[in-house]
Amino acid sequence: MNTLQNKTALITGSARGLGKAIAERYAALGANIVINYSKDKISAEETLSSIEAMGCKAVAIQADVSKPLDINRLFDEAKKVFGKIDIVVANAGIEMVETPVIEFTEEQFDTLFSINTKGAYFTMQQAAKNIENNGRIIYIASSTTAFPVPGMAIYGGSKTTPRYMVDVLAKEIGYRGITVNSIIPFAVDHAGIFADPEAYSELRKSLIDSCPMRRLAEVEDVANAAEFFASDLSSFVNGQHLLVNGGANQ
Repeated sequence: MNTLQNKTALITGSARGLGKAIAERYAALGANIVINYSKDKISAEETLSSIEAMGCKAVAIQADVSKPLDINRLFDEAKKVFGKIDIVVANAGIEMVETPVIEFTEEQFDTLFSINTKGAYFTMQQAAKNIENNGRIIYIASSTTAFPVPGMAIYGGSKTTPRYMVDVLAKEIGYRGITVNSIIPFAVDHAGIFADPEAYSELRKSLIDSCPMRRLAEVEDVANAAEFFASDLSSFVNGQHLLVNGGANQ
């Protein structure tokens, strides 16, 4: 049985959705949890209460990952509370779909790249500086980085670049026993743009049709992979990118 007893896990963008599911999974395994949120304090407090109800220690820290100084403060405050950080999940991000290349704007480009790319880069940089030896760094990517989808040039592009940093960082700090990997989820039901089951109905149908298992991913599917990468089971798995997509071709 996996255990994260005496470990501290910091998950960016963990007030709701996929990040929340990963935070709650790690809490169920006994870890101390650092919840990060940008604006949604109410959801962060609800997640905090959920984790504390499991008998685990947790703290919610506001920080905008598009601002490196906020990321620095996030790590500093986390270490002040728990003394150390063993697991970092760079999860925070925003989506933009159904936007053809000829239509996206400079503002949209800057917004997605500042959060999805810059945020992930500086989160992983601070992780490398602050994480304990034999720690785990996990980047949550997107299946659009493996299978280009029309209308997702900006989103997929912004999620692709940090995958390269995973490869580089895995080589730079592997000697410390730290693993750096990415999880590449398929579209996730009940999270992100599909938090509303009625939203993007045509896109939802096309994605389901492309998947041999005839469904979208669930947050628990991704949390399962996040559990593996955080545990001792993955101690010799480094610089890898795990597709969690049910065999879908997009």
